[in-house]
Amino acid sequence: QVQLVESGGGLVQAGGSLRLSCVASGRTFSNFAMAWFRQAPGKEREFVAATARSESNTRYADSVKGRFVISRDNAKNTLYLQMNSLKPDDTAVYYCAADRSYRLGYRVYEYLYWGQGTQVTVSS
Repeated sequence: QVQLVESGGGLVQAGGSLRLSCVASGRTFSNFAMAWFRQAPGKEREFVAATARSESNTRYADSVKGRFVISRDNAKNTLYLQMNSLKPDDTAVYYCAADRSYRLGYRVYEYLYWGQGTQVTVSS
């Protein structure tokens, strides 16, 4: 069992930045692939970014590539998402997800553990 707690969401103007954090507890953090997903009202949950057990391997959705950076600090059991050049379309609840897989998954069903989410609102 892994518990995930996100923080760092909020209200920001278009063009601004936010950094999300996700603290994991319960198991060895470095044994998990980690990802960020988001869900806007009335839409399905979608992939944002993922990092394999080793931070050197990452993957991004095309919509955030070049603007968002995913990183992890295994010593602090923490996953981050640095979001720059934010757009109103980035408005959503952002979820942290974890799985023991060695794959760099981008689909919801590939992740077993989920946080409760943090709201990000980007105003125009």
